[in-house]
Amino acid sequence: MEKLNDILTHHAILPTSWMWLIFGAIVLTILFLDLFVFHKHASEPKISETIKICLSYMLIALFFGAFVIYEKGIETGMLFYTGYLVEFSLSMDNIFVISLIFTSLNIPGKHQHRVLFWGILGAILMRAVMIGLGESLVSNFHWVLYVFSVFLVYTGTKMLIVQEEETPLKETKLFKFIEKRFNVTHELHGEHFFFKKNGKHYITPLFFALLTIELMDVIFAVDSIPAIFLITQDIFVVYTSNIFAILGLRSLYFLLAAAVNKFTYLKPALAIILIFIGCKIFLPHIGISLDAWHSLSITFLLIFSGIAASLITAKNSEEKEIKND
Repeated sequence: MEKLNDILTHHAILPTSWMWLIFGAIVLTILFLDLFVFHKHASEPKISETIKICLSYMLIALFFGAFVIYEKGIETGMLFYTGYLVEFSLSMDNIFVISLIFTSLNIPGKHQHRVLFWGILGAILMRAVMIGLGESLVSNFHWVLYVFSVFLVYTGTKMLIVQEEETPLKETKLFKFIEKRFNVTHELHGEHFFFKKNGKHYITPLFFALLTIELMDVIFAVDSIPAIFLITQDIFVVYTSNIFAILGLRSLYFLLAAAVNKFTYLKPALAIILIFIGCKIFLPHIGISLDAWHSLSITFLLIFSGIAASLITAKNSEEKEIKND
């Protein structure tokens, strides 16, 4: 592994600043094409189109990982892929929440893309702030990594044991808080976030959906950002793996929103991943050393097992229902 790493990094020529510029150019190009070319007009995405976009985002992340390997070595590249895989899999839990938000507010499919686009743009900016704060904490107080570890173990254990009850969105404290302090309409006004009537500005359900999704992303980031910092403290890898996972979230939502409830074993798999990442920092103290590819393999195996078990269970349930009918 070390010899291969030396060979791959021998020809690296770009300083990190140029790598940031290349990453920024890729992200801006993706966002420009998404908003002004592929989704210029509001329409409900087709399944075939969604699959192509989802695969395209995955391929871009895959090639960017290869670029990281070439410039920074295979060890760093494996950390990028691990971070991307963890962030991407945690995003699947976010899909269920987004689906509930759109359903509760009766947001039609043709307007959901607009909300998700601006939601992801906001998430890119907020993740930059949160990751910057995390990097500052880790640099100045290395013991924070142990706090992150304990927090992830606690979160993962809670996900395995506690069954959270769903609260209708319109009954949440957030919805009631906004209704009391702002003019809110329950009717859609095209694809507008705000509209003016009788001299008053009103918040439409689209903007409330956007606001809720942004707040939910901050909550999910509280789990995911400590996880990625426990995988690597390379700020370039931390941020880029996060953003590529977020960019793929929108297309993944349109692909899986209708079937996300069938992945019954995915959440336990994600919980085990969080516990594994949380415990990893303590393993060297008991004589266990894991390379980057070990972490990548274990993470992939857990996600694959969770999805496979869910699909098999769903298929068996459908066959039983057919037989009973």
